Amino acid sequence: MNPLDAQAFEALLDNCADEPIRFPGAIQPHGLLVTLSLPELRIQQISANVQTLFGLNPNALLDQPLAMLTGPEAATVVQQAAGVAEQMEVPVLELNLQGIRYEGLLHREHNVLVLELELKPDEVEFNHTMAKVRNLSRMLQRLQAAKTLPALYDICVKEIQALTGYDRVLIYRFQEEGHGQVIAEASSPSMELFNGMFFPASDIPEQARELYRTHWLRIIPNADYQPVELVPRLRPDTCEALDLSGAVLRSVSPIHCQYMKNMGVLSSMSISLMDGERLWGLISCGHRQPLHVPHELRMACQTIGQVLSLQISALQTLEISRQREAKMGALERLNTAMVSNPNTVFDGLAQAPEQLMALTDASGVAILEDNVLRCYGQCPPADDIRALYQWFKDSQQSVFSTHCLSTLYTPAAQYKDIASGLLAMTLPKPVDNAVLWFRAEVKESIPWSGDPRKPLNLEPSATGMRLSPRTSFELWKVEMDGISSKWSHGDVFAANDLRRSALENDLSRQVVREQQAVRARDELVAVVSHDLRSPMTIISMLCGMMQKAFSSDGPHTSRRITSAIDTMQQASSRMNVLLEDLLDTSKIEAGRYTITPQPLDVSQIFEEALSLLAPLAMDKSVDLTFHAEPGLKINADPERLFQVLSNLIGNAIKFTPAQGQIGVAAMSNGQDIVFSVRDSGKGIPAEQLPHIFERYWTAKEGNASGTGLGLYISQGIIKAHGGQLLAESKPGEGSEFRFTVPQIA
Repeated sequence: MNPLDAQAFEALLDNCADEPIRFPGAIQPHGLLVTLSLPELRIQQISANVQTLFGLNPNALLDQPLAMLTGPEAATVVQQAAGVAEQMEVPVLELNLQGIRYEGLLHREHNVLVLELELKPDEVEFNHTMAKVRNLSRMLQRLQAAKTLPALYDICVKEIQALTGYDRVLIYRFQEEGHGQVIAEASSPSMELFNGMFFPASDIPEQARELYRTHWLRIIPNADYQPVELVPRLRPDTCEALDLSGAVLRSVSPIHCQYMKNMGVLSSMSISLMDGERLWGLISCGHRQPLHVPHELRMACQTIGQVLSLQISALQTLEISRQREAKMGALERLNTAMVSNPNTVFDGLAQAPEQLMALTDASGVAILEDNVLRCYGQCPPADDIRALYQWFKDSQQSVFSTHCLSTLYTPAAQYKDIASGLLAMTLPKPVDNAVLWFRAEVKESIPWSGDPRKPLNLEPSATGMRLSPRTSFELWKVEMDGISSKWSHGDVFAANDLRRSALENDLSRQVVREQQAVRARDELVAVVSHDLRSPMTIISMLCGMMQKAFSSDGPHTSRRITSAIDTMQQASSRMNVLLEDLLDTSKIEAGRYTITPQPLDVSQIFEEALSLLAPLAMDKSVDLTFHAEPGLKINADPERLFQVLSNLIGNAIKFTPAQGQIGVAAMSNGQDIVFSVRDSGKGIPAEQLPHIFERYWTAKEGNASGTGLGLYISQGIIKAHGGQLLAESKPGEGSEFRFTVPQIA
């Protein structure tokens, strides 16, 4: 490598990555390419070899009808096919040009029609080709019958080699890290074998992979070709290079052609292998001598590649399913351990460390919960584990896995011999918690095709220095360190499923604890209510007796005593109300609030409410009115319903100034009776309105004695009836509360 500074070298790498492989401005010479305007089919661009093939000047053909090149009959065939080129893939066209039979491939590309012409094989070669193609169904049946992936790969490479005659056919699988490995091969005895070898990611750059992902097949009949330029080089309509991504004849990078020669082949064909939308790998074919595979055989190979892709996806899915099934027994046993432990799920897992390690084939496992760290098997030191946990926690991943920890977390290099692989899970809890599985380092000798650590070479070109393809593909073994065996799909699934079980168990424990707390609170409230109710009743009775003993007309001392007794009685009454509210609140929160509904006449309810509440309104000079549609009957608990009405009307009286109005109404909406309490008070501020039904909410002004439970309990009562309690209010205009109760027909 020529001495260049690091910055310049990185720039060269970027230039290589940006090489315009989609827009080469040229084609391979084994065919002719022409672009046509739509819908007129006038020639916009044409490959320069039209001079050699047809004796026609390319410049003279520009902007001329296609018939000037092909003749009217062939032009008509192209015209008819052009109508469907956008909606579907056009079958190969048979065209006769100057007495020579050609195969025409047609596709649309950014508002132009691209026509590619290749010589049609002679009759003997064509019949030989079709005889091979007719055996395609047998080949596909063999592929579909394969039960394992290795068997599938072996059948594929052998069938394609027999079909095409290539010296070498191999399957190349891309790895997660970017490089690839040859996993199957069928080669002639004279060819160097690559099966099992790894190739660096730089051998197939990212943009080349993207082309493989979007286009199934690429062929190079002779890598020793001279590119044929398009005339003009740029599109006349856009002044931009023509996108040749979809063209079979697209000229390829000269670096790749040299790469092929260095590899000992002059012709190649690549077929994409897809896993959904992801480029899984390639079927790569190579031949020592130039070799042109006819279109029919190429399509047969493409079909094999597509079927192989489906089979790979299906068998991989089956393998993943098998891996998951193999984990179910261990997962059930660990779930039982978590359920049976009375403390925490992590305590349960700590009771089965061997099963926990066996679940993921780990060499060590650490269980962290708050300040408690328990380690089993081969684990890093405790301080290192806690630091590793913080790093994992910061990633905000619930489940994490890597087989090369030190490349992601540098401090792990200190203990790579016992923890090069990490699989970890954590639960969403307020305390630090995790299960961390470790795998020890595996010393492995990886066979590479050439030295992957050797710097890339540079060579001069017309545009300056460029990267040159490597020249050595000899076996090069690299000792890998800092890596463990990879975590399988089954291992990662097991970690996720164990996390799910642990989360369910942990939530179940939280629910039980909350239920126990609610029961304890309910019991306390019940005891307190019962134990306080009796003495408060006695106090109230004694106050009444004392009031009778002391007359307000007595001496000054007697009046003071009477006043104190009044205060005591009011306080005891308020205490009784508060105790009842607390008991109701406890029942609502626990979901045990019950009612005893019975048929009721709405008019009668209103009469009773008026007789009891009208004096309160009169004391404050507030006009209180009741109105109900005649004949309304409901199914409700009379005491609880009156409690709601009393609370709503009482609040309205409290917050409505003198000379104000309060209207209570009831009407039917078809299924329910809608009760409303409307007042002309000061209203509720907009920011407070969403909170009025919350526990212990009270108005900030004018409600010094409020407990904040009245509306909360009222809402609970109405919900117990199967209805809703809503409120509307405008400051300065008043408020309206509405609730529904089921109607009796």
